[in-house]
Amino acid sequence: MTFTFRPVDPLTDAGLLHEWVTHPKAAFWMMQDARLEDVERAYMEIAADEHHHALLGLAADGTPAFLMEQYDPAHRELAGLYEPRSGDVGMHFLTPATDTPVHGFTRAVLTAVMFRLFEDPSVRRVVVEPDVRNTAVHALNAAVGFVPEREIDKPEKRALLSFCTREQFEKAVTA
Repeated sequence: MTFTFRPVDPLTDAGLLHEWVTHPKAAFWMMQDARLEDVERAYMEIAADEHHHALLGLAADGTPAFLMEQYDPAHRELAGLYEPRSGDVGMHFLTPATDTPVHGFTRAVLTAVMFRLFEDPSVRRVVVEPDVRNTAVHALNAAVGFVPEREIDKPEKRALLSFCTREQFEKAVTA
């Protein structure tokens, strides 16, 4: 599967993102009770933030297929919770709920997201902090090379701090 990326337009994309983030499947996104205005505001804040970016992943036909966020963990999400290294980038991704699941789709999305992040030669390591209860994403993360380091307490959740270097990713996707 081939995907392209474009920046989220908070005003144009808010309706679609609202549908995705409030679906029960997106419980770990923690926006279940968000109103459309809340989603619009959240993505306007991200658009204005030099340390946080939201992108839509597009299918080959241009249809929005998933959401990706990247952030600087020294300034957002993980600031003060671990010792960031030069070249660290944080990441979140969300695949929307569907009535017609495609086997391997979510792994293909995560692989595309990782390729996108490592396109930047300054990125040496991707950092994630999924909820400790999100075992499905832990398995996906492991499949693309992430190695859990430890559990951490964030204000909104207990998270599994995990890292993936460029070398770990390349080894995982070529194995």
